[in-house]
Order: sequence, then C-alpha cells, then structure tokens
Amino acid sequence: MLSLQKILLDMAKYDLIVIGSGPGGYVAAIKASQLGMKTAVVERAELGGICLNWGCIPTKALMKSAQVFQYMKHSENYGICLEGEIRPDFEKIIQRSRTVAETMSKGIQFLFKKNNIDVLVGHGKVMNNHTVEVTDADGVKTEYEANHIILATGARSRVLPNLPQDGKHIIGYREALTLPKLPESMVVVGSGAIGSELAFFYNSLGVKVTLIELLPNILPIEDEEISKHVDRAFRKNGMKTMTESTVEKVEVKGEKCLVFVKDKKGNLLEIETDIVLSAVGVQTNLENIGLEETGIAFERGKVLVDAYYRTNIAGVYAIGDIVHGPALAHVASREAIICVEKIAGHHPETIDYENIPSCTYTTPEVASVGMTEKNALDAGYEIKTGKFPFTASGKATASGNRDGMVKVIFDSKTNLLLGCHLVGDNVTEMIAEAVVIRQTKTTAEQILASVHPHPTMSEAVMEAVEAAMGQAIHL
Repeated sequence: MLSLQKILLDMAKYDLIVIGSGPGGYVAAIKASQLGMKTAVVERAELGGICLNWGCIPTKALMKSAQVFQYMKHSENYGICLEGEIRPDFEKIIQRSRTVAETMSKGIQFLFKKNNIDVLVGHGKVMNNHTVEVTDADGVKTEYEANHIILATGARSRVLPNLPQDGKHIIGYREALTLPKLPESMVVVGSGAIGSELAFFYNSLGVKVTLIELLPNILPIEDEEISKHVDRAFRKNGMKTMTESTVEKVEVKGEKCLVFVKDKKGNLLEIETDIVLSAVGVQTNLENIGLEETGIAFERGKVLVDAYYRTNIAGVYAIGDIVHGPALAHVASREAIICVEKIAGHHPETIDYENIPSCTYTTPEVASVGMTEKNALDAGYEIKTGKFPFTASGKATASGNRDGMVKVIFDSKTNLLLGCHLVGDNVTEMIAEAVVIRQTKTTAEQILASVHPHPTMSEAVMEAVEAAMGQAIHL
C-alpha cells in the first residue's frame, strides 16, 4: 500500500511539460497554458534561462552603462559642462546589470503564476512512456507524466581544448558579467556578437582590449562592408583587433596570462594580459536529458526535428539552441509558439530561417537580415545595392552620432529585398521593418510609396532604397 501511495504521489499528469525555462521554454509554457493545457516547466537554475540571467538582458544593461559613460565623457559636445573626474564605478555597473536580470526573472515568475504554470525545480530528463524525471538538489528523483514533452535546454559557453576555462584567468561570458574588479587588460577570443559586445564594453571602460578572430573579418557573419566599419570604429576607440589569427595556447603565470597568438602572417606573438575571455560560440546542453535512453535522434550536437519541432519519438519535441537554426532568443520564442500551436491542433506558419534578424549591441550597433552582398552574388542574383550614410541624416546629426549607414540589396529582376544591413546608433530598433518587407515580399516601389517620418533614423531605410533605385534625393 505504501509503495502504491508513493507512486501516486510521485506521478503527476500534465498535458505538457517543458524542460528548460529560457526564451523558448517559458514562451512555450505560457502559450500552452493560454491554449488550455495543464502545463509545468522543469528548471534547475534561474527562471528565464541564460538569455534573461546571463545573456541578452544583463549584457544590454552593461552596454547601456558604457554608452552613458561615453556620453558623459563627451558631454561638452552637447553643451553640457560637467566638473570633476568622470569615472566608471565598475562594481555598481555590475550590480545594476544583475538587478536588471533579477527583475526580468521575477517577471517570468509572475507570468507563470498568472498562467497557472507549475515550476518543477531540478534537472529534467525525458523518460519512456511520456514521463519526465526531475532530480532535485538533494538528488531526490520524482517522475511526472505528460501527454507532450518539449526539450528546451539551451546551450552554454563552448570550451576549446587550448582554452580550458578556469573561471578566474580564462573565463567565459558568464564570468565576464560578474568580474570582481575591472581588469587593466583583456584578450577576447572570438568576435561574434558575444565577443564583440563584451570587448566593446570593457574597452569603453578603459580596459586595454585585444580582440582576436580566426576568420578574415570581425563579426564574420555580417556583410563585409559592415564588419569593416565596426572594425574601424573599434580601432578608433583604442581596441586592437587581430583577424585571421589563432590562439595557440595560454599560460597562466601568477596573476597574468601569456597568450600565444599566430597572426595572419604566421608570426607567433606573445600577449600578456590579466584576463582571457573565450567567446568562441556555444555548446548545446544535450547531456543527461534522456536522448540515448529514449532513442531521440540527434547529430552533431543538435536534436533532429521536423518543421513543427517534432522529434522521431511521438509526443517529444525540441526547440531553441538544441535544434537547427540560429541560436537566438527570438528564434527560440517563435519556435515555441509554432510547436505549441501545432500540438493544440492549429495550423501555424513555419519559420523562414532565411529571414531571421541578427543584432549586435556594440557602439556602433549592427543589425541585419537576409543575404549579404557576397551571398547574393554567389547565389547568381543580379543585384542593385543602395547605401545611405548617417552623415547625411538630420536625426543622426542632431543626436551627435553620425557614424554608420544603411545598406540594402535588391534583386534587379523583381525589385524584392534580398538583404538589409545597418550599422550605427540604435539600428537594432530599425531592422524589423526590413524583416516585414521581406516576409511580405514588398517591392522597392512599394517601400518608396510608404511615407517615412522625418526626422528619424528609420527614414534612412527609405533613403537607401532610393539610392538603390537611382532616385536618391539627399545624396
């Protein structure tokens, strides 16, 4: 009788259990609850996952502090006179970032409570027969039953053999958000969004930063012209950038790191630094979540799913960083909604992965969607390109930051937008227009017929389209 009672207590039946509460997991749970499903989320750490706690949100808080500091250093350009030394309080900057993250995580707690979603604290593992095993901090295992299970376990910092992270001298992005003091120097390995953002942040606060990239350009997935623009901006602000370079090894000597770097000419250089930040990508969290035991198919670190995120095992789904597609928060959220709506019997439109916006929150910011100029030419398109520099923008001139441009790429035969690439102040707020243009297959003529407000940064998109069509007014 006791064993039967224990079984009854240990087993709880849900319509849906989501393993992971990041931007894929929590959105899936809320959407499912809104559609009438009894829902639970398994989470072993903070609600909101990496994005809210150790990624997107806290890094943007750091970027804002760096931006405010730069504004204050140049306040006289705006007719504002400040007396005394202007210096960053690193401890308070970090504290503010953590407070912002905690606030957002509490927001997820509120949404879960509002939507009657149960939180199962512990490590989740999918089992056979539609069950999820949750192991709490004390090692106690409890099984829960669900008609449907979504895996949304996300990813973590990738560790390379020649860059073993010790959390003190050689660190990942997580430690970079909570350093106990501001270092004098830092080597950042990898110039994707994470590496470039953190390199910019520390450089802005006066740290001597060297940014090292294996490929020919920093921000290597961006249009080459945009990448080179950011590179120039970084170097202008005192950062050293090294492209086509590799870190061979790092030796820790006392409180210093000796970084051995092979540059593009094949020379082996030695760089002494306080901190080495490894920002060479992420690794999916697939360990011990039940893939092997249940026979869920995966390859090269990704769970195999169809267009609606169904795995090869009925009733089990996967979304976010652990499946194909860009490892971006907004992608995971959209996948979550599509997956849950399909479970609920709806007919959602699948994602066009060629129309996913990418944003990097450095100064200048970078935002893009669609093909680069090289991609378009390699694909055989005849193209028209148009550029509008912010030096010709009234709003940019008034704001005091004229650095950057908008670049558009059109198919010459159809006048459909193939790609849009922006670099400059607040351009991450502008890219959504280009995403909608591509989604709705709006032509260049229709864009030009749509009146854009003046003076705004966003009218630069229209101006770039005018340039592509040979109709530029302000160039």
